[in-house]
Amino acid sequence: MSVNQPGDHRICFVGDSLVQGTGDPDALGWAGRVTLKARQAGWNVTNYNLGIRGDTSRDILVRWAQECARRFPPDTHHYIVFSFGVNDTMMEEGTRRISLDESRENFQKVLEPSRAKYSTLMIGPPPVNDADHNSRIQELSQSFNELASKIDVPFLSVFEPLRQDAIWIQEVGEDDGAHPGAGGYSRLARLVAQWSFWWFYREDQL
Repeated sequence: MSVNQPGDHRICFVGDSLVQGTGDPDALGWAGRVTLKARQAGWNVTNYNLGIRGDTSRDILVRWAQECARRFPPDTHHYIVFSFGVNDTMMEEGTRRISLDESRENFQKVLEPSRAKYSTLMIGPPPVNDADHNSRIQELSQSFNELASKIDVPFLSVFEPLRQDAIWIQEVGEDDGAHPGAGGYSRLARLVAQWSFWWFYREDQL
């Protein structure tokens, strides 16, 4: 749904390396691209990319509130987009970094207070170039989707669309197995920009 409001719009993108845009030769990632599209549509948007490589839901729980609050002056419109989960599901020495139960708990501890204070969206974790890892990502994405529905936070599941996207799969496979290049990030940005819950949605700009 479009905000359709004049004024100064500040948006924080909070997450991991896939939010940060690792691997993109254009240094935009999907967050930079959706911001660019919003600005081209006439919105006065300032974006803050708060993606950190390797971050899990546990890390984001610790840092998100203070980092975002420092970037939100009182006389502006405030928005937060979260996206995390791929690092939660990674295996280290035979052990999952973050258990499914803890991931779910962290999700609620992050999203519920954010929703209470700010306009909030969640973008689900995308697929990687590993079948076993993808099965865990898919399970987590489905679980996050269920939790988001319960707490009334719009959730965009990108796992299936990107798993079937030839450009995303090709670029992730050609890089490090987890991060695409410019084409893959453009595909993810398009999914976000076309989503009806995206605040700066404009049909004539798609």
